[in-house]
Amino acid sequence: MRVAIISDIHDALPNLTVALAQLANANVLICCGDLCSPFVIDYLARGFTGPIHIVFGNNDGDLFRITQQANKSTNITLHGHIAELSVGSKRFAVNHYPEIARGLALSDRYDVVCFGHNHTYEATREGTALLINPSEIFGGLSGCATCATYDSELDQVTRHDLHS
Repeated sequence: MRVAIISDIHDALPNLTVALAQLANANVLICCGDLCSPFVIDYLARGFTGPIHIVFGNNDGDLFRITQQANKSTNITLHGHIAELSVGSKRFAVNHYPEIARGLALSDRYDVVCFGHNHTYEATREGTALLINPSEIFGGLSGCATCATYDSELDQVTRHDLHS
């Protein structure tokens, strides 16, 4: 299975449009938080046809309206602050924060742990788990908008640089 991983959108719709086009052939989309505004939910739901799994970040200000919008979408599951997923034969944990991600990875309960928050791309091993931070869709903090895909059959991560 091919898993698309994004984080830290911060309402950057032009970059999100580019990312969704690049990730269209993925089976599942994971968002590691910081959508920011509720309207991003609708944009994701229309822009990606497969299942979408989202966790909250520290800049998701209107959790009530984000939740309302997610509940209207048939392909979005909003998990709160931590998600546990099975994708293909792999066990995933998803959250927004690097410190929590590293602890989840060391628990030996997951094959892949996805996170965001620090806007820094990472694809490393922590214990037996693969840690993936796709960096930021926003592009304003690191200077580079990126996302990632994970191929569960090859156990391989690919970084995608976005150029809107």
